[in-house]
Amino acid sequence: MRKPFHAAIKERRDDLISLTQDLIKIPTLNPPGTNYRLICEYLNDRLSQSGFETQFVRAEGAPGDCDIYPRWNIVARHEGRFKGDCVHFNSHTDVVEVGAGWTRDPFGGELHEGKIYGRGACDMKGGLAASIIAAEVFIDLNPNYCGAIEISGTADEESGGYGGVAYLAEKGFFDPKRVQHVIIPEPLNKDRVCLGHRGGWWAEIETFGEIAHGSMPFLGDCAVRHMGAVLEKFESDLYPAMKARTTEMPVVPEGARTSTMNINSIHGGQAEDRGDSSALPSHCVPDSCRIVIDRRFLVEEPLEDVRAEVTNLLEDLKNDRPKFEYALRELNHVLPSMTDKDGPVAATVAEAIEEVMGKPAEFVASPGTYDQKHIDRIGKLENCVAYGPGVLELAHKPDEWIGVDDMIDSATVMASSLAKLLPDGSN
Repeated sequence: MRKPFHAAIKERRDDLISLTQDLIKIPTLNPPGTNYRLICEYLNDRLSQSGFETQFVRAEGAPGDCDIYPRWNIVARHEGRFKGDCVHFNSHTDVVEVGAGWTRDPFGGELHEGKIYGRGACDMKGGLAASIIAAEVFIDLNPNYCGAIEISGTADEESGGYGGVAYLAEKGFFDPKRVQHVIIPEPLNKDRVCLGHRGGWWAEIETFGEIAHGSMPFLGDCAVRHMGAVLEKFESDLYPAMKARTTEMPVVPEGARTSTMNINSIHGGQAEDRGDSSALPSHCVPDSCRIVIDRRFLVEEPLEDVRAEVTNLLEDLKNDRPKFEYALRELNHVLPSMTDKDGPVAATVAEAIEEVMGKPAEFVASPGTYDQKHIDRIGKLENCVAYGPGVLELAHKPDEWIGVDDMIDSATVMASSLAKLLPDGSN
């Protein structure tokens, strides 16, 4: 089936381009979570015309959901003529902040030399567009297929997915009795099948001191200096220990096959000026300093050990450093997730990649988490992979782009996978 799928998808090249551009032009920035309803309405119009029954789902009560920024999701379903499995394509519709360094309009969807530019082009509106084209072509060429196809556009993946896939999973949308195969078109490169991801632990550490006049710091206790001791301890003890650990998971890129930790932010002392005042700062010894850490851990590391490693380091400082006091607050955690490469959806997509690309698929795992965690942990559906067009390293970068030819190839893989998982029932 590869050749007719590829030819039909190539014929829809212009449609694929315009669909991707339209999605990019809807600025679904998260935070705060803008235009979720608008992009769901756009997808509703598109998929309804292709024979899908659609459902809007607001994640009421989820983090971030409010009347100003409601967390809207869409789930569209197309029933085949015969009973069979359901294949679900899940794409998140939110994008991260634009950031500095762009040379093109981040929401312009500019097409240049076979690449479409814009925030979310790679991560992951190009993958969403490819899955829609793939499903439409498959349905046109295989009207007697068995089973069902679902396509969802979900909120908040970039902030944990709690207003999107997690909410849908809690409501039964990923119950294995309802859905049997899930493909998430994240940008892991068109010749790779992503089986899962590392775990994540996010925490805030605060050190305390005593405020005093900045000209007499000896009368106070500087919380920033205490935090400096924490950072020094990280450098001398924690980072070397993490670097020495490796995983059997096929994580890409190579540097992510060890444990890692990023310090997301640091702030000590007075609140920073927000631009509405030209006043000079007062002269005070800071009595508080906070950092947020982003600790990514391996499937071989128990979460309890990840927590304890940082806690023990802080306790050692408390015992050894005069006046050292701290507070540790966990912000969130995600356990590693991994599906079997010989499982139905992984093996099927790998087979389709080899047919389309002419070379064996590479099995990988993601350095960061994505919504597979909720499908696995909440939905109890393990038969899930990430597969989509796009270069992983372009995600969240300035001048983010997606290649049109890559989308065509990936859409062909997706359509071929549908043909293998949802056979013709008239035969």
